[in-house]
Amino acid sequence: MDFSDPPRPARSENLLPMINVVFLLLIFFLIAARLAGPEPFPVTVPEAESDMLAEDGFTLWLGPGGEAGFADALGDEAVEALAAARAAHCATADCVAEPPVLLLRADADAPAAALAALMPALGAMGFARMDMVTLPR
Repeated sequence: MDFSDPPRPARSENLLPMINVVFLLLIFFLIAARLAGPEPFPVTVPEAESDMLAEDGFTLWLGPGGEAGFADALGDEAVEALAAARAAHCATADCVAEPPVLLLRADADAPAAALAALMPALGAMGFARMDMVTLPR
């Protein structure tokens, strides 16, 4: 008489813990990622000696023809949309103690007159600091 245990079928590997880890990593990277909106138009940034840049803030685009862009708005509407976005930000944050930074992505071929024309409007909005995106030489 044979009293040994009957042969058991082979157990398949449990993949549930690995799937859980993959989903946790996916959620982590989605939360940790910093998503930015699309560029209103392509910009070739100029070269500069310094590569210091603002960590965060508002981004204004200036095209090769001197046209301003912010979010989905172009031209004068972009400046108005930037002013509205800053006002909405300052309604929830203390802009006097920590003023927001304006990040300017101007094309290397943008006319200086267009940038000079924007400066008074940006100052009137309350942007005390503006950083220009450049490429290091």
